[in-house]
Amino acid sequence: MPAACDEAQHDEVLALVQRARGGDVGAFGVLVRRHQSAVRQQLRRLTKGDTMLADDLAQDSFVQAWTGLAGFRGEARFSTWLYRIAYHRFLMHARGVRDEMPLSDGGSPTREAASEEVDLAVRIDIERAINRLPEAERVAIDHCFRLDLSHEEAAEVLGVPLGTLKSQVARGKARLREWLAAWQTEVQA
Repeated sequence: MPAACDEAQHDEVLALVQRARGGDVGAFGVLVRRHQSAVRQQLRRLTKGDTMLADDLAQDSFVQAWTGLAGFRGEARFSTWLYRIAYHRFLMHARGVRDEMPLSDGGSPTREAASEEVDLAVRIDIERAINRLPEAERVAIDHCFRLDLSHEEAAEVLGVPLGTLKSQVARGKARLREWLAAWQTEVQA
C-alpha cells in the first residue's frame, strides 16, 4: 500500500511540475508549500542553526527551482531534486564565506524532571558531536538520517558516488559512537 501511495504522490507532483512549467504559478506554489519546511530544515542544519541564512538560501533555492523546472526530468523524487539545488546554493554561499559559522545550541532551558534534563543534554551533545564531524561526514549523516533520504538519494543530492557516501556515513557513525559512548553507559544505567 505505501508504494501505491508513493506512486500516486509522485504522479501528482509530476502533474504539478508540468502545470508549473506551463506558467501556472499556483501549481508551483503548491510544490513550494509541500517542500519548504524540509528544504529549510536541510539548510538550517547545513548552516549550523543560522535560521536567517537558511531561509535566505531556501528562498534562493526555490527561485532557482522555478527558473530551472525544465531541468527536472522526474527520474528522482522532486524533493531529492530540491535538496540538491539547496545543497548547491549552500555550497556556493559557503565558498564565499571563509569565517567559521558560529555553533548554536539555542541554550539549554531548565527542566523540572531529571529525565527531561538528561534527554535535553543527550540531544545537545548529539548535535554538538554531529557538528564536530568532518564536513563530508556531517552532511552525509544529515541527509541520510535527518532528511530520511536513502543512500542512493543522498549520493545524488550531494553529487558523490554511492560508495563514497556509504563510507562517509560509516565513518561518521563510528566517530559519533566513540564520542557519545559515555551517554550509552549512563542511559543504560
